[in-house]
Amino acid sequence: MIADQDQKAINRAEWEDPENWSTIYFSKLDSRPSVPKRNPKHGWTIYFGHPKGARWIYYLMLFFFALGLVIGLAIGIGI
Repeated sequence: MIADQDQKAINRAEWEDPENWSTIYFSKLDSRPSVPKRNPKHGWTIYFGHPKGARWIYYLMLFFFALGLVIGLAIGIGI
């Protein structure tokens, strides 16, 4: 329980540190697969620095590639 609170404090401190922000957020110490956007009112975003976040990006790219392939094939055969 204490370790969870410590990690939450680290995550929060890393997110608030302007050095971890450029166009995207990146911190090796942050353990979350998704993080609030720079302006939290705009929701959350996938965190590219976490393995689960990177996996999500891969799956999204695969999904859109497959969708484009299906639509392209459907148009090609006249459906």
